Amino acid sequence: MPERKGGVKVETDGIVGILRQAGPLTGWELLEQSGMEALALWRGCRGAGGIRMECAGRRYLRLDRGVDGYARLSPSIRREFLTYTVLGPEERSGEVAERARRLRAEIAEISRAKFELAREAVAAVTDALPPWEGIRERVCFIIAGDVTYGMAHAVPRPEISTGRMVRGSDLDIIVVARDDVPAEALSALDEAILRKKHYLLVHPNYQEEIDYLVKTLSRVREQLEFDTFPHMIAGKILDEGEFLFGSEAVFREVKDLVGETGIPAKIAALEARAAESRREAEARLLGPDAAPGGRADLGLFYTSEEGDEIY
Repeated sequence: MPERKGGVKVETDGIVGILRQAGPLTGWELLEQSGMEALALWRGCRGAGGIRMECAGRRYLRLDRGVDGYARLSPSIRREFLTYTVLGPEERSGEVAERARRLRAEIAEISRAKFELAREAVAAVTDALPPWEGIRERVCFIIAGDVTYGMAHAVPRPEISTGRMVRGSDLDIIVVARDDVPAEALSALDEAILRKKHYLLVHPNYQEEIDYLVKTLSRVREQLEFDTFPHMIAGKILDEGEFLFGSEAVFREVKDLVGETGIPAKIAALEARAAESRREAEARLLGPDAAPGGRADLGLFYTSEEGDEIY
């Protein structure tokens, strides 16, 4: 049956027609031109012959309270299709591959720019912080999230706490300090980062979100027990995290602790489970018993917005 949105009717064959006329297109571009709902369009593209689809991104583990066993893959099926997938007619597969190559380059540039913005932001914070000189060899800044996977995007979205629109992926920053760093110095650092967070959020030239946490090495050791959902989130973040600023010695100590506690193997097992769940979800959504628009199927397609807290 044809799908409708805003009075527009498009047969599955019409998708191929749009791609022959205007392709290659990203999923978002095809959505706009077809007028179809995202799930129906994804099903149509996957089920139709004559369509070449190429994903310009990668999948990686996301921990989600709403998922049995907590493990799912990111990006969601919807995000992967709309933001990272290029489509075109099968006979123009070379053009699809070239558009996907350009999209990969764009994603890499967004990730690089966000990484550099994060580095500049924390450098500015520490430059203006009087206690920094006394603690700089005992504190490191770690960046995690989409940026570390080279998968940052700039699709506007609302920031959860304020509703302000921000430019895509947030900047997940973990600050780890040795246990002997004075509490008042860490408090001053926390307040300075919070001010920078607000500045980047509201300034029209940025509209970027920093999600950050300041913790000690003792807290890191506790969290690497990986025995609660918050501890699992923390362990995953420290496993994927990359050095951003500060003490490389502290960063290496964190990474050594991550390895010693077996976190990489635990993450790999969760990712394998998430990959199997993704295969099952896609098979269900494409199967004859799927109910496009039904709550269960929409849950498989959308999942929760990727704005999980950090710990």
